[in-house]
Amino acid sequence: MPYMIDGHNLIGKLPDLTLDDPNDEALLVQKLAGFAARTGKQCLVVFDHGLPGGTSRMSTRAVQVVFASARSTADRVMMERIKKIPDPMNWSVVSSDNDVLGIARHFRMKTLLSEEFASLLIAPPPKVVDAGEAADVSLSADEVNEWLNLFGGKP
Repeated sequence: MPYMIDGHNLIGKLPDLTLDDPNDEALLVQKLAGFAARTGKQCLVVFDHGLPGGTSRMSTRAVQVVFASARSTADRVMMERIKKIPDPMNWSVVSSDNDVLGIARHFRMKTLLSEEFASLLIAPPPKVVDAGEAADVSLSADEVNEWLNLFGGKP
C-alpha cells in the first residue's frame, strides 16, 4: 500500500527535523527512503512551494518527490491527485489537514495523521536475528547425501 504524504506536515511532527532547516525536505526524503527499504512500501511526498513545481530530482525508485508550484499548496496538489488515483483504496494518506483527510476518506483511502506516521517512521527497524541464534543449520545424513549427489560429490 503506497503512502501519499504531506511533507511539511510530517517534518513538523518529527523530533529530529525542523522546518527552519534549509535541507529539511532532503532529510525527510532520506528518512522516507529508509522507511521504504525497511517496509517495501512506496511513498509519494508532496511539499509546498517548489520552483517551478512538479516532480523533483530528489525522487528515488521508492520515494517520488513533488513540489507544489508557487501558486499552489501541497494540500491542493494532494487533493487533486487523490481524485485521480485509479485504485484509491490501496493508498494511505498522511496529513494533518482536515480537508485532505476528508477527501481521502471520501475515496475510501486509509488515513493517518502526520504524528501517527511519524511514529512509524522513527520506529526502530526490526531486530535482525543472528543466524547462529535462531537458524537450525544442521542437516541429517540423508540431506547431506542428497546435496552431495546433486552437486556431484560422493556420499
